[in-house]
Formats: sequence, C-alpha cells, structure tokens
Amino acid sequence: MERKFYKTLEEWKTKNIDIPLMVVGARQIGKTYIIDEFCKNEFKNYVYINMDLNEEIKEIFEDTIEPEKIIKRIELSLGGKINVIDTVIFLDEIQESERAISSLKYFCESKLPYKIICAGSLLGVKVRRFKSSFPVGKVRIEYMHSMDFEEFLLALNKEMWIDEIKRCYEKSEKMVVHDKLLEVYRTYLCIGGMPRAIREYVNNNEDILLWDKKIISDIIVSYLADMNKYTLNNGESIKIEKVYNAIPISLAKERENGEKKKFKYAYIEKGANKQIFESAIDWLISSNMIHKCILVNDIQPPLKVYAQENCFKLYLNDVGLLTSLLEINFSDILLNREFRFRGGITENYVAQTFICNDINLYYWTSKNEAEIDFLLYNDDGIIPVEVKAKDNVQSKSLKVYMEKWNPKYAIRISAKNFGFENNIKSVPLYAAFCIN
Repeated sequence: MERKFYKTLEEWKTKNIDIPLMVVGARQIGKTYIIDEFCKNEFKNYVYINMDLNEEIKEIFEDTIEPEKIIKRIELSLGGKINVIDTVIFLDEIQESERAISSLKYFCESKLPYKIICAGSLLGVKVRRFKSSFPVGKVRIEYMHSMDFEEFLLALNKEMWIDEIKRCYEKSEKMVVHDKLLEVYRTYLCIGGMPRAIREYVNNNEDILLWDKKIISDIIVSYLADMNKYTLNNGESIKIEKVYNAIPISLAKERENGEKKKFKYAYIEKGANKQIFESAIDWLISSNMIHKCILVNDIQPPLKVYAQENCFKLYLNDVGLLTSLLEINFSDILLNREFRFRGGITENYVAQTFICNDINLYYWTSKNEAEIDFLLYNDDGIIPVEVKAKDNVQSKSLKVYMEKWNPKYAIRISAKNFGFENNIKSVPLYAAFCIN
C-alpha cells in the first residue's frame, strides 16, 4: 500500500544519506513494510537485519562498534560481500541493541559512504539506553504514524477524490460527493489506520461485514505485551495498562455534566493521583501509543510557553483501536446514529490526523464560557479549531474565542460541506488531513 512516508525516505536519500536514518513509532504502523519497499526500489543492493531475531549479529555490536569491523563480521555471518557504495543496510528492531544504536555515531563519522536505515519502537529506543549516550547530531530521526484518511483513500484507489478534496479545501468550494465521502470516513472510524486492518478491508472487497475485527484486538494484545516487555516489574505494567484502558472512559466523561475537557486521574481508579500514575502516562506517550493535548492559558506565540502541563487531554494513537476498546457496534457509526461518545471518537480522529501532519496538540478554555478543541500555530498566527461530529455546528465557544482573541480566521471541522462564512472556514471531517 502507498504511504506518504515514502517521500520522507526519498528526501533522506537525496539530502542526508550520509547520516544514518532512524524511523521510530508505535508497533504495527508499517515501518518495516515501507522501509523494505524503499530499500528494494531505490538501491542496487540491500541487506536486511532483524536485531530481535538475529542473535549472532547482535553479538557483533556487543563486541565492537567500529563500522569497518562490524561490516566485515556481518559479511562473514551472511556469507557475502557488502559493497558499501551501492548497498543500503536496514537494521530493524534496533531498540533490541543499545550498542547498535551507539554505533550509528561512528557510521556517520566514517569516511566510507555507509547507508544505514534503522527502525524500532519509539519506546524501546528510549528505554533500552541504560549505559551509552544517544548519538545526538549523528542520526536523523523521523517519526512515523498509522495511516491517515488520505492514505486510506489511496488504499481504496481514490486518488481522484483526494485531488478534489484538496482543491475544495483551498477554494472553500462545495464537494460534489460530500455524502459519499462521509460514508467512507465513518468506515475509517471503524477500521482505523493500522495497515493490516486496512489491507484486510481492501482484500475483502471493501465489505465491512467481511472485515475481521480480530486484527485490531490482536494489535491491542501486542501493545499490552510491549508493556510487559519494556517495564521493570509487573506492578508498573499493570499501572500502564490501567491508564491505557482509562483513556476511552476519559473521552466520554469529559462530555458529561458540562465539565471542562481534562484528563482526571480519577478516571483510572478510585484514589488514583499524579504521583502514582504520572510515570505510566509518560511511558505511554514515549511509546507513541497515546497523544497528549495540553491546555494553554494565553493565546500568544509560542504556545508551548503558555502550556499548563498539569491540564491535558489524552487520545489513543489510532481511532480504530479506540472503537475496538469501546466495543461499539459498527452499525451505530456507519448509520450515523446518535450516541454520547460520538464526539469523543471524532475528536480522537482529528487529534490523530494532526499528529500525522506534525501539528502539536494544544487546546484552550475560558472558565465555563468556552472550550476550543485544538489550536494551530502557523503563518496566519494562532488559529482556533473546533470539532463537531455532526452538521449542527451552533456553538458559542468559537464566538467567544473570536471576540476575545480576534484570530485571522477560525476552522470548524464538522459533517458540513466546505465553505467560508463569518470568518470561519468549514472543513468536512474527511478533509482534516488537509490542515497543516
């Protein structure tokens, strides 16, 4: 399947090939697949090494981190000569070898034209470095995420729709197949952006009734297995799992009784507090399994300066995982039925999309008057983004914000078609990927 990340790999080859590339992200998002395709397509020779499965080569890095000695011993292990001029080496699951990560510095500094790509879970890369320093400045790090809605359309061979969505976004013109795209968008909410899940859907003639839900549940199981693999003790992994399972609950509770949107430790269990569970939240963020959206108390650039670290919302890294954990009947989503949690799913979808577009997540509230779901900081200044699951977009929050802060314009993501009225740019839910 086509991935937009391929362009990132091409840029590395063109501009920074002398610096080792490290691709990091959560498990099951397709890192190995796309790097493997890239190496096969773009290089004359290609060596693939899985650091998790190949103990013999892992031992090589334990013995030495000198590039020339490493390559010589890899040649002996694999039984073939490696011509570094036209060969790319892909070190997969590099988090399994702290010494392999350290060696990247010396591959970068070598006079020989080594071409090294490595991939691993973001969590593993961070957790496994107990002794050696990370090769700062000697490795290019790129973050990869699950497939966004644009890539979902690419998998469905709907390039024509993508082009028209982008045109309508730029011109704020009505999309002709608006209702059809909303249907496809609701399917995406059920399936999510994990490549295995999308491939299963495509292979079953895009029939959701034939789609195997177990794929998503298996991915969740693999995530939970990582919790045990990369934690120091069973008690720590239990706390992390409790936080993970509390996020769907928090997204629902935030909408009850008119409460402000904020993650509360009480959602985890009775008596929970920051001291007990903060490290578990940090663990999940480091693993890229969840995303943090931070409250700001002043609308001034840069937003990070005004971030209130203790006030935040949490989202899962993929909306398909969220719908699976909630055990929602797909018919409720596909038939666009009313249910309380629909807003939480929609907001998680937008958060996931923004992360894919390298947009940092911030939000704003004003006492009990207004809440703005997301804030963008771009060339037009700080732009408020309101998210609505339906086409009923009446809300005082955006009005309060615009009167108080006078932004150049505002964005409302909803089920309404494209448009621009009262200084508000209307963006359909399926076009969220256009925002950057």
